[in-house]
Amino acid sequence: MRLRAWDLSMERGGRRLFSRLGFEAEAGAALIVTGPNGAGKSSLLRALCGFLPLASGGFALEGGEAERTVGEQAHYLGHADALKGALTAGENLAFWAGMLGGDASPGAARAALAKVGLAHVADFPARALSAGQKRRVALARLLVARRPLWLLDEPTTALDAASQGVFAAIMQDFLDEGGIVVAATHAPLGLAGARELRIGAGALDGAPEGRAA
Repeated sequence: MRLRAWDLSMERGGRRLFSRLGFEAEAGAALIVTGPNGAGKSSLLRALCGFLPLASGGFALEGGEAERTVGEQAHYLGHADALKGALTAGENLAFWAGMLGGDASPGAARAALAKVGLAHVADFPARALSAGQKRRVALARLLVARRPLWLLDEPTTALDAASQGVFAAIMQDFLDEGGIVVAATHAPLGLAGARELRIGAGALDGAPEGRAA
């Protein structure tokens, strides 16, 4: 499986974010999207999900399900944790598992929470959790429904060093199983061998604004 994008250009509010952007991410590989604030990192991920339009270019998940869009085959984790405060942590995960076609059983939710070190809060309402705990519940959503592509926008926001290490191990396990990670971040994610895609880095006029290294 491979995520491939070609000749991507995007504008927001009449301003060009990037142009002629291309990249590839193979199964088992991580691509880290970097660049200054406002360069279009978040917008790129949202475009891959189908939430925002591109001015030009295209992308495909080669080896995926041809009848489904890239967004339908991906987990997207944005800046918001997307939790209902009145529901417990376990209930939130069960809801998302049902929405995403995963295992909505209480046992699956508890197992996912255990992976992120939160088995003890399964029955706590989300509104009672700290910012870091809410983020870890949101990350556990990646584990309750199998999808081959993870699109992550600043996934370690609000996580302490120990939780960042736990999540790095979860991502590495996913990659070892043949998954693909594309993550926009300002902070290292602890993934050995990850490639970097820099956008908005002062490319010359007429040249591609992004490059993978």
